[in-house]
Amino acid sequence: MFTRLRALWQDVNASYWFYPALFVAGSLALATLTLWIDGRTPQGWLQDHLILRPANAESASTMLNAMAVSMMGVAATVFSITIAAVVYASGSYGPRLLNNFMEDRGNQLSLGTFMGTFVYAFTILRAVRQGDGQAAAAAGSAVQQADFVPQISLLTAYLLMGLAVAVLVYFLNHIPASIRINSVLKDIGLRLLQGIDKTYPEPNSGVRLPEHGKGVAVCALGAGYIEVLDFARLHTVAKKHGGRIVMAVRTGDFVHPSVPIAYWCPDDGTSDAEPPADTIRNCLALGSARTPHQDLQFLIDELVEIGLRALSPGINDPFTAITALHWLGAATARLGERDLRLRLDREVMLDAALVIPLDDDYRHFVARGFGAIRSAVATNRIAAMVMFDALADAATTLQDETRRAELKQQGEALIEQARVHLQGPELQLAEARYASFTTKFAR
Repeated sequence: MFTRLRALWQDVNASYWFYPALFVAGSLALATLTLWIDGRTPQGWLQDHLILRPANAESASTMLNAMAVSMMGVAATVFSITIAAVVYASGSYGPRLLNNFMEDRGNQLSLGTFMGTFVYAFTILRAVRQGDGQAAAAAGSAVQQADFVPQISLLTAYLLMGLAVAVLVYFLNHIPASIRINSVLKDIGLRLLQGIDKTYPEPNSGVRLPEHGKGVAVCALGAGYIEVLDFARLHTVAKKHGGRIVMAVRTGDFVHPSVPIAYWCPDDGTSDAEPPADTIRNCLALGSARTPHQDLQFLIDELVEIGLRALSPGINDPFTAITALHWLGAATARLGERDLRLRLDREVMLDAALVIPLDDDYRHFVARGFGAIRSAVATNRIAAMVMFDALADAATTLQDETRRAELKQQGEALIEQARVHLQGPELQLAEARYASFTTKFAR
């Protein structure tokens, strides 16, 4: 239950409506507060203390009407521009990048600012009251209603309007900048590097990932992608029932009924022979799509997808692929420096043997990145030369000869494929770069 709520919170926090909804609720609260202050403040206070000429009821209504109408129009325009940018980006760079633009904080906060300003202006407009003394006198009534113009609320609305104008200027600059391919690749690459630092904080110790025996299989009951794995709760389950849990899946894997998600290995003595299957399943949250929150491979796949699309015959944009290769090289170098045994939460690390994650070694990550894009790179001489350089640069940061050998193997596979696709002077240039590549590994 808690794991599902955690996944739901991630989905809500990344949705396009969450921050606009918060801004609308905040605007209602702000309007209530300023109206309450206006109701307890003398009408001439603003002029006496801030040297501002107070507005009358008619001018206040006009200004608030104009603000409400314009902010709703701007919000609709912002939404339309965002959707157009999302359609363009997903069509040009791949549908998996859709979430990157929907989760963009700049887009969410811009829409929230305009929606919040609209709600605030409309709420204050409802409180503005014009006096009806003449009508009451004509009817012979002694009760007259005075004007009520919330001056502090009007001043706040004016400041919000200035903020909205500034946000509009920011948004008009942010949208075209955010769909530039270099910006897209930079956002993915930086997020990948930050994820590596968070997931694998320890330097490479040279210890190889051990093999673990399998016990009683715990199979999935539903179908979908694993969005969240709660290792802390898995540790609690293993400790409570006296056994070890060997994971058979990682975040981002697709499961369906009868697919093993973990293996229960009971200890000798008082351990439960039967696996706590339902409790283990509750430590996983399934969804309809992969997310980058716990899945580094998703970000690697995004870089690879952009590179493959750029090198396709229909697009033929090797320089976009080069940028993707540069970020893959940076991520590969960072992974090569780290201990790739998955670290659990701090409170779990005291007895981490109770939960055995499905770890990925360096070969897996190299194959997922450079190995996946290699076949397309081999068809283009420019991209092939850059990939040789990226592999060599990543190797210069490594002291582990086993990991250096993985990078060298990728270079050998690349030149082998390039010899099939390239010919003439292009192949000669690729061969010359490969010779320089092998020289760097010989040092």
